[in-house]
Amino acid sequence: MAERSPAMSRIPLTVGIIANPASGRDLRRLTAKAGLFSSTDKAAVVQRLLGAFGATGIERVLMPPDMTGIAAAVLKARDSRQARGHWPEVEFLDIPLRQSVEDTRLAARRMAERGVALIAVLGGDGTHKAVAAEVGDIPLLTLSTGTNNAFPELREATSAGLAGGLCASGRIPPEIGLRRNKRLLVREPQRGLCEWALVDVAVSPLPFIGARAISRAEDLAEVFVTFAEPWAIGLSALCGLWFPVSRQAPGGAWMRLHPEASEALLAPLAPGLLEGCGVVAAGPLEPGVPRSLALGCGTLALDGEREIEFGPADRPTVTLDAYGPLSIDVEAALAYAARHRLLRVGRDHPQHPVNRFPEDNPGEKQDVHSPVR
Repeated sequence: MAERSPAMSRIPLTVGIIANPASGRDLRRLTAKAGLFSSTDKAAVVQRLLGAFGATGIERVLMPPDMTGIAAAVLKARDSRQARGHWPEVEFLDIPLRQSVEDTRLAARRMAERGVALIAVLGGDGTHKAVAAEVGDIPLLTLSTGTNNAFPELREATSAGLAGGLCASGRIPPEIGLRRNKRLLVREPQRGLCEWALVDVAVSPLPFIGARAISRAEDLAEVFVTFAEPWAIGLSALCGLWFPVSRQAPGGAWMRLHPEASEALLAPLAPGLLEGCGVVAAGPLEPGVPRSLALGCGTLALDGEREIEFGPADRPTVTLDAYGPLSIDVEAALAYAARHRLLRVGRDHPQHPVNRFPEDNPGEKQDVHSPVR
């Protein structure tokens, strides 16, 4: 058998896109004033990402199927004039759909097995945690389409896609374009329990939470956060408006609450939902130091998604560490791209002004697959 040439055996530069169909559509649309992020909106975000990925040299994009129309809209747009020659090849994974978080987890595992250089995630904190738990050190391009989004920053998909594509293609050094995130480990040794959160761990006196998210001040006894920004929405906003800590800081923060505390904080626990929360105490959360809980029994909510009930016989602890997932630092990546003019194109590039309207010159053939150089 003839030996394959390096060109024949080269694996296309591949990234993944996971858009959670259910993000931005939960019960808080009824209990608060959160907006609806529809499947049409998500499909448009995916299409903007595909355009940016194609412009930066990404050759193939893996996506999961869905039952809400996101994949169908992308498939239809793939044959449009705007997409032809400018988008990477789009491949939909052959996976069963359960319409649960297991779809996200399975898609993430399949992408990791295929060796993707990056996974763009459209969702909230829970979606990003589900993906991060499956992919190790594959970087995440985080895009906010959930309800209370603290971990994924609010970015325009085109700019974020350019940053992600340049990082995935190796044109931005990892030490510039990637950021290692913090996480919170929840351990209960007697039960062999070890779970983690990207943003916050909330302690509630309620015996269970069920499908309802924590959105009332009286349901909160304690909050631990990896970072807390004053402009955040959600449980991390409590620390953000009282004891802020940045994403880049090595430590985190904690806050203890009680309805009868002498001091109270008005905080946005959900979009349009301002609650007065009684603050008992707050302080820094040092890395590597386990903290016990103030309550003897209740429920733990991790990033608003996971629920762990604990009783008097349990001894759960919360520990901050620096071994969370890698993510694209969009600002740092694009600042580097600007300094080094990574998006500069020559006259032979299809997006150069002289080549903008190839239909006016039918005799000229353009190499429309060339990335920016």
